[in-house]
Amino acid sequence: MTTPVETFENAVEAVDLELRYGSHVVLEPSSFTAPMGAITALIGPNGAGKSTLLHSMVGLVDPTSGQISVMGTSPQQARKQVAYVVQSKEINQSLPLTVGQVVAMGRYPNRGMIKPMRIDDKARVLEAMERMNITDLSSRHLTELSGGQRQRVFMAQGIAQDHRIMLLDEPLTGLDVVSAEAVDRTIHQEITHGCAVLVSTHDLGEAGTADHVLLLGDRRVVSGPPSEVLTSENLLAAFGAGLMHI
Repeated sequence: MTTPVETFENAVEAVDLELRYGSHVVLEPSSFTAPMGAITALIGPNGAGKSTLLHSMVGLVDPTSGQISVMGTSPQQARKQVAYVVQSKEINQSLPLTVGQVVAMGRYPNRGMIKPMRIDDKARVLEAMERMNITDLSSRHLTELSGGQRQRVFMAQGIAQDHRIMLLDEPLTGLDVVSAEAVDRTIHQEITHGCAVLVSTHDLGEAGTADHVLLLGDRRVVSGPPSEVLTSENLLAAFGAGLMHI
């Protein structure tokens, strides 16, 4: 008998959440939600705290005050159900890892690093590579890949993980057309599977097509549908008069 999956209205919920790095206030007390089964765009100017907020959702940054919950529990307890895909930049040239090995790491949170891969684990890895169109790259080393190909590899790693939430830190930045289309397609596929996707972006157009928006500006979060959040008043407060002039 299959155990029913617990349902939640919100993937992430924050109440008076405050975040700091040392004495620097990154986020003043803010309350917001990010719904399940939806794409939430996390947008704001550089340095507004988008990455810090994502870190708090996986328990890498603890609140100074207030609280943040992920699927009704703490970020640390929910971590195994959250796939966090960071923007692929420089990689360690000394690590002799192939594409297949990197994608297979997506099974570690639930299987561990030592246990051998089962048939279903291998199937999940293969499916993830097929979805990102990187199966033919399986035996190649990461250093042999373009930036767009590497981003697809790390997306596949996230897909291979057992998850109900996917966090993406600027996944489309600097990608070639083929890779950007693959990433965008995957984001929408995740929603059809009932997952929640939170995407950090600096693109207002991209944020406008999301189901929900978290706008970071002036060290606070404005949360809601794009039509209610991406107003001239809110954008002016977040980005300043320069953007509004453009």
